[in-house]
Amino acid sequence: VQPSAGTMGCFAFLKAMMFVFNGIIFLAGIGVLGVGIWVKVDSGSVLSFLGKIENVPPEISQVLNVGYLLIAIGALLVVIGFLGCCGAVRESKCMLLLFFLIVLLVFIAEVAGAVVILAFQPLAASLFAKVGQAASDNIKSSYGKNADLTGLWNSTMDTLKCCGFNNFTDFRNSPYYNGSNSMYPPQCCGNTNNPCNQTVAENTMTAGCFPKIKSLVDGNTVVIIAVALGIAALELCAMAVSITLYCRIKSTMA
Repeated sequence: VQPSAGTMGCFAFLKAMMFVFNGIIFLAGIGVLGVGIWVKVDSGSVLSFLGKIENVPPEISQVLNVGYLLIAIGALLVVIGFLGCCGAVRESKCMLLLFFLIVLLVFIAEVAGAVVILAFQPLAASLFAKVGQAASDNIKSSYGKNADLTGLWNSTMDTLKCCGFNNFTDFRNSPYYNGSNSMYPPQCCGNTNNPCNQTVAENTMTAGCFPKIKSLVDGNTVVIIAVALGIAALELCAMAVSITLYCRIKSTMA
């Protein structure tokens, strides 16, 4: 029995949607892969900066592997996009089924990751407190003496428009502070031409880099949640379309 024109039209539409959707995934994968490679290569990145901090908690070493994580995610997206596009165009049941299984595993991993993040929020707070103490101690011992670390802190503060890890008090009794008549870095006073002393720093009250990043994340919580839910919805749609095509290919070939 020949399939009806409506059935064939629906099948063609699903193929086209599958191709476009996975083409976007493929391009996104290339982008994430590029960012991951950049993070690993760029010695001036924030991750490299964290790696130079002395006495940093051992747990933070997992964060330093984010470059490898991005590379792995990018490679996975490229594979998923390739399987989806080729599976739809070539009407390959094997590719479509493999695509479905990979997306299903990714979806399960995302749900498990979200549960773990929610369950271990107190641990994350404790970890950030340890990192903050290590960063503050590192500033007091090395800022103004270690050229590499001083440059990394300056570039970070210039980029984020912040001062220290917590605030300007992180620089008190640092080599820079003791060697410049108790002055703070100009970033702590809004980069004014006036000397950045205690009074100016207190009046300016430039936010620390960690509170600045935290406020950005907290201020965009709704957007982050919406993006996460959108990705989950797209994954569910992709699984539904791929398994539908899988079944349709069987019926149209019959």
